[in-house]
Parts: sequence; structure tokens; C-alpha cells
Amino acid sequence: MATIEKQTPVTMSQSWGVAFSDYKVDGKAVDFQDLMIAISERRATVVEGEVSPLTTRIKNRNASLEKLGSALADLTREQASFASDAAGDKRSDLEISQTTKDTLASEIGNLNFDNRKMLKREVEEWIQRVKSKIDALNNQSQTDMTRLQSLVDRRDESYSTASNLMSAVSDTRSNLIRNL
Repeated sequence: MATIEKQTPVTMSQSWGVAFSDYKVDGKAVDFQDLMIAISERRATVVEGEVSPLTTRIKNRNASLEKLGSALADLTREQASFASDAAGDKRSDLEISQTTKDTLASEIGNLNFDNRKMLKREVEEWIQRVKSKIDALNNQSQTDMTRLQSLVDRRDESYSTASNLMSAVSDTRSNLIRNL
């Protein structure tokens, strides 16, 4: 990344009657246009650095949502295996996969599996907890997606600004050379 520093007036120079600016980029004196290009490039690089971790966080959250969705399906299937709502106190063997048990333990917290028979109301409570967790993750995802869109827009704007400045500088220099 380019380092930008302010020069002291003593190191300013003139060449062909045009004064260089009082800034240096990577130790080289630059004019205002080159300074603005360096700033735009730096801004784009900083924004790009923020996009990568956010994208990773979104991917990890999506993986958690997928696991929770699978766990919810297992629990819903288990809930449906009970005879009826009226038989809510009747016990049933818990028939969910070990992956679902691991997901529930890591994402929801202390759930007692112990290969025991479960009450329907316990399964329903777990379903509600999983749904609440999914809702919370979805809300976080929406916030992160908005943030990601904002960062992508800023990055695109930075690259566009740098590109436009470089084009303007090139056109100006071409015109100067042509006029000489």
C-alpha cells in the first residue's frame, strides 16, 4: 500500500515553471492528481480488506443455518411421530441423527439426549428454540448482507474514481504534450 506523506516546503521543487505539490507517495513527489489516485486506490484496498472477513462470516452463518434447518426437519419429523396432541404426555424414542444432536448441542446449548424417551412437549420446546436461533441468524444475515452491499458499492466507487482520475490525468498529459 502506498505511503502518503506531506513534504516540507524546503523539498518542494519547480520544473518547467510548474510547482510539484507538497505531498509524497512512496517517497516520490506527486502532483494533486496523482495524490488523488493514490488515495482512491488506498480506499479501495481498505474496503476490499473489510469485504473478505464479512464474506467469511456470512458463509459460516449460512452453514449454521443449513445445519439448523436439517435439525429442525429431524425434530419436526420426531414431533409428528407422536400419536396426537392429546397424547402429549406419551413418551417416544428420540430418533434423530448424531449430526442433529451435535448441531443442537453446539448451536442451542445444553440439551439432554441420553438416549431416553422424550415427551412431546420437550421436542416442541426444542423446535421453538431452533426456530428462534434460525430467526436470529437470519436477522444477522440481513444486516451483514446490507453491510456487504454497502462495502461492494464503496469499493466499486473507489475503483471507478481511481480509473476516472487516471483517465483524466492521461488525457490532460496527452493534451499538454500535443500542445507543446
